[in-house]
Amino acid sequence: MAPVLDLLIRNARVAVPEGVFQGAVGVRDGRIAVLCDGSWLPQATERMDARGALLLPGGVDTHVHLREPACPERGGFATETAAAAAGGVTTILEMPISAPPQYSAAILKNRIDIASRSSLVDFAFYGGAGAEHIDRIPELAAAGVVAFKTFLFRAPKGREAEFEGILSCSDGALLDVLDAVAKTGRICALHAENDDIIASTTKRLRAGGRTDFAAHGLSRPPLAEVQAVEKILRYAGDAGARVSVCHVSTPGAMELIRDAKRAGRPVYAETCPQYLFRCEEDAAQFGPYAKYNPPIRDRASMEGLWPFLTDGTVDYIGSDHGPFLPEEKDPGLSDIFLAPAGGVGFEERLPLLLTAVRDGRLAFDAFLRCTGERPARAFGLYPRKGVIALGADADLVLADTEHPFVLDRKRMLTKARETARLYDGREVVGRVLATWVRGRCVYSNGSADATARGWGQWLRHSGACASANAEYMN
Repeated sequence: MAPVLDLLIRNARVAVPEGVFQGAVGVRDGRIAVLCDGSWLPQATERMDARGALLLPGGVDTHVHLREPACPERGGFATETAAAAAGGVTTILEMPISAPPQYSAAILKNRIDIASRSSLVDFAFYGGAGAEHIDRIPELAAAGVVAFKTFLFRAPKGREAEFEGILSCSDGALLDVLDAVAKTGRICALHAENDDIIASTTKRLRAGGRTDFAAHGLSRPPLAEVQAVEKILRYAGDAGARVSVCHVSTPGAMELIRDAKRAGRPVYAETCPQYLFRCEEDAAQFGPYAKYNPPIRDRASMEGLWPFLTDGTVDYIGSDHGPFLPEEKDPGLSDIFLAPAGGVGFEERLPLLLTAVRDGRLAFDAFLRCTGERPARAFGLYPRKGVIALGADADLVLADTEHPFVLDRKRMLTKARETARLYDGREVVGRVLATWVRGRCVYSNGSADATARGWGQWLRHSGACASANAEYMN
């Protein structure tokens, strides 16, 4: 008799929406076909004993900057999706920053082709939305982007080509972009910082000779984010747009989003590990390697974000993975304004969050929602992604939550491992033992399967989305 399943993972603690059960998951043709306890185990071509480890749904990372074909020296879809798999991420949502950004269907197709040849995990794309090429937004929606992305501040000096067609710096441009995206039914994700505040504050600090690490935070104060979020919410309401505020770093901005959600507005909130696990007081030791936009905030702001994970305001926790080279970061040692903002995050996100679960800072169900179910729902990928359920893609992550280990950048798979200093040496739990994408093991025992390059599939928007935020609120 032929085996019933392609793969059976038994003796696992399986995380499903209803809770965690001890049992097994069976896979057939890349989908979850069996969920059962240990009393009955079907035949399978491949069987694996999980030895009591935690089996999680593969992570959906909402904030990724791989940039290929731009800047291949920093890493591309091959190296960085190997790092994603090592961090338990099985679906990535790639931002439009590249050279050129995907502000047209033709550019999008080229990036899809590149990712299709190299990616180990499944991938979707944001479309570029900005004052330039605004007429291209409908064609990008038709081409299958899961969302759009725009920035409220001007391009960093020297990187103008990477930001073509994705900037909405003026009020009029923002209104026009939100109106155009609203007509597609997709989310418009926004980098929310006030450009005028940043420009004037930076000019004043430079004039005063401030080029130290703290000067970067001072140049982009909480007010720059709070004011931008307030404007976005008002303008989105006028346009009837669904909006997602990226990498929220301040409790003040979260309060505005929470209130909008409670009023039934279609708004989503994302934050990132750097704002939950580091504050500017301890990040200063890393200098330019801790430079992000928005900046890492003070300790009170860091602590003030956690209640918004508990009350349901935060919808997803993106890694903001964006590799750079040490030689790009190092000029910031003498002048912080010369270093690019951003850093790696794929391999740190899951252990940091599972450690927070262990320590009682984060409820396990909130962890599952913010790393899988909610992003999959918001971006039209649910129920195929984000959950362990019958019929879902067999995107699975086996993690050891019992034995602590130390984050070590030397062992990371990202090409930019030398810049991964923010959590280097930190003791955590949640080591990823194995990662499956649609039933294929692409990572195990510290190594990615090089033959799995190209296994990742491009994901189009399904047309489904979360209908309201109110269902998520307590």
